[in-house]
Amino acid sequence: MSTKEEVLEEVKTQTKKQKNYEIVLYNDDVNTFDHVIETLIIACEHTAEQAEQCAILVHYKGQCTVKTGAYTELKPRCSKLLDAGLSAEILG
Repeated sequence: MSTKEEVLEEVKTQTKKQKNYEIVLYNDDVNTFDHVIETLIIACEHTAEQAEQCAILVHYKGQCTVKTGAYTELKPRCSKLLDAGLSAEILG
């Protein structure tokens, strides 16, 4: 039987092995705030507040990380952003 410490260490080790990627959304002069917000809610499962904050950051800073996780989880989300006409890529 494993001790609590052994299980915790195993979880930490597994977490370290899985590389985290991020979807970065870039500013453009084409899409409206509303379109960006709606798309982030759908593609990244953001709340309205999260999506609005990301849209504001993208507008003023030029880019914003909108989602982090495993590549296999991010790939379809990034595809939805691209299909909606947004400029995004997965970085790792």
